Amino acid sequence: MKSLRLLAWLAVGSAAAACSGAGDGAPDGEEPEATASPAQTVITGEGPAIRAQAAALFEVVPAVAPELADNPLTDEKVELGKMLYFEPRLSSSWLISCNTCHNLSLGGIDLMETSIGHGWQKGPRNAPTVLNAVFNLAQFWDGRAADLEEQAKGPVQASVEMASDPDRAIATLRSIPEYRDLFAKAFPGEGEPVTFDNMARAIEAFEATLVTPGAPFDRWLAGDDAAMTELQVKGLEVFVSKGCSACHAGVNFGGEGYFSFGVVQAPPEEIRPAGDLGRFSVTNTEADQYVFKSPSLRNIEITAPYFHSGKVWSLEEAVSIMGSAQLGAVLTTDEVTAITAFLETLTGRQPQVEYPVLPPHTADTPLPDVSVPTEAAPH
Repeated sequence: MKSLRLLAWLAVGSAAAACSGAGDGAPDGEEPEATASPAQTVITGEGPAIRAQAAALFEVVPAVAPELADNPLTDEKVELGKMLYFEPRLSSSWLISCNTCHNLSLGGIDLMETSIGHGWQKGPRNAPTVLNAVFNLAQFWDGRAADLEEQAKGPVQASVEMASDPDRAIATLRSIPEYRDLFAKAFPGEGEPVTFDNMARAIEAFEATLVTPGAPFDRWLAGDDAAMTELQVKGLEVFVSKGCSACHAGVNFGGEGYFSFGVVQAPPEEIRPAGDLGRFSVTNTEADQYVFKSPSLRNIEITAPYFHSGKVWSLEEAVSIMGSAQLGAVLTTDEVTAITAFLETLTGRQPQVEYPVLPPHTADTPLPDVSVPTEAAPH
């Protein structure tokens, strides 16, 4: 895997990661196995031939949320999850919610190099978008959370993000009668439905609905020739022939495996900080130094800045950097222009989410704590 010469690391900005890992701040969990990358394929030919070959590599974003293996989606659970996604009182300061770092008005990101958390602390990694995150094989840049449920627990507990803990979060929710009623409806038959696990399951259910169907590329793949321009189709050809699709394939154009950032040539340290060893911090395997989960390229046009460091704001510049880092070659101006034009076709319809009205706190609700931790939790 380390020898692949791939265009692999156009990073999606923000966030949880939600909290898709906004600052990537969750306790380590069991990491899922990486899936094999599709082999490099050169798209040739015209019209139907190009489309047929693209269909073998990519999938359209479905119009409805996918079913979750151990967390059935219900209207009650999704609605509760939406409220919790916007609930700042899950943070100890009452200031930070999932939406703070994964703003659904901004493509699911926060437009920051790295997110700002409790006490104005700066997180170490860029917050990837929560949009379409349900299709990733794991969550966080290093893949330490197996799914969105596990990931949702991390930012609440990270001192650099929400700076709370399970006991405080659940005490807050149980102190508010409306939340007790909503949890009972979302998790019927449970003796005590207001739990930290159920909080995470509800947030996962809502986040699973944050998909972006109808992108120009998806319409083109379905047969609409007018959905993409000649330049964009050319960009698709270059994208695949250069090897980009080996790391960025499937429904999410990424998120399906782990790859080294700097296969051929290490990027400048500003872009790939020496202190962030990526997946190595999860596996303690030497070969995993500077290895990260390939980010989804869906909606990449609107989710700058790029890479886990968030140091690159231009999509064209990010494409060029990947030419040297992953391909060991200088992409021509025409190639960069074409690839960038193609990537712009991956922007889908943004979720239309009505901002919820949250229930008032009570005298039993833990009050805000704005003290700054002496040490930020590892992210």
